[in-house]
Amino acid sequence: MLFTLSIQTPKQISTNILKDTLLTALILMIATAISFWFFHTVPENSANIALVYITALVLTARFTNGYIYGIAASLVSVTGINYLFTYPYFQVNFTLTGYPVTFVFTLIISLVVSTMTTRIKEQADALIEREKLLMDAEKEKMRANLLRSISHDLRTPLTGIIGNSSTYIDNFASLNEKEKLNLVSHIREDSNWLLNMVENLLSVTRIDQHSMKIATSMEPVEEVISEAVLRFHKRYPDVQVQVRVPDDFLMLPMDAMLIEQVIINLVENAAIHSGSSLPVELTVTSTDKQVNFCVRDYGRGISPKKLETLFDGSYSEPEISFDGHKGMGIGLSICKTIITAHNGTITAANHEKGCQFTFSLPRWEQPDKV
Repeated sequence: MLFTLSIQTPKQISTNILKDTLLTALILMIATAISFWFFHTVPENSANIALVYITALVLTARFTNGYIYGIAASLVSVTGINYLFTYPYFQVNFTLTGYPVTFVFTLIISLVVSTMTTRIKEQADALIEREKLLMDAEKEKMRANLLRSISHDLRTPLTGIIGNSSTYIDNFASLNEKEKLNLVSHIREDSNWLLNMVENLLSVTRIDQHSMKIATSMEPVEEVISEAVLRFHKRYPDVQVQVRVPDDFLMLPMDAMLIEQVIINLVENAAIHSGSSLPVELTVTSTDKQVNFCVRDYGRGISPKKLETLFDGSYSEPEISFDGHKGMGIGLSICKTIITAHNGTITAANHEKGCQFTFSLPRWEQPDKV
């Protein structure tokens, strides 16, 4: 994984220094103007003036970079209170009875508040940077898994197409009609698999690779499912899919094409890899916060030791393709990528008579994490 260091040029450094200096001066000027208003409006309660300047210190530390601006604002604030709002006015006089103590404690409070505010801001910036690095690491991991899955899943059907077509051409005269039909059927099956893979890869391009987010709009759940099942039946007309949806009209924020691709992938995996001729079940349930989509088959299930790594692309290894079909690694990896981009979750589990895949989508748009 590559990390990019952000190095500022001398011009950028100078610009930031000038910006922070002007911002500090502006905040102190506003604080002074408010203090003058307090001083002339409520002269008997001059304690408000110190609070105004402390507020200015907090704002200065919050919106500038580094400790120096907060410390400088602290010194200016204490001196300004003495010069402008302490008798004799417009004179710096630290010899008044009790004022040295007041000056020292006010300065200490100002410095502590400024330092703490700056440190909290630095810690918050560090947490944001850490989250960015973790997100980059997750994206890099997903990219590596996707490439690994593609390298295997592309090679397998292409090898089959080349091998079957070569056999058909080289032995055309000696093959009977049944053998020819069998070879062409295998070529069509591998071609459909490649087409499905291309559709999956095109789906990923709809996801913003920087933020891992997608553009969503409110879509009717029933129509999205109907379109997905219709597209699936064009490819596998003999596979039965039983759909159950709530009577309520459900609308979800989603990219309809991406969710259709997820449903197609899951139903196809259930139909092909389960080893069962029973119908595949697609059930939708809803709660106040989310909608759950469950694809269930009644086949052989999945090895428990493979469930934890099922969505990372490693399921396409040759020894796992026990049913003679290509592995399902890339399809499930892309399913996870799409559902994650929708702020949802996806899981796989075995039940008494097979396995089921469940993904959940939030019913409302989720705010972006800062």
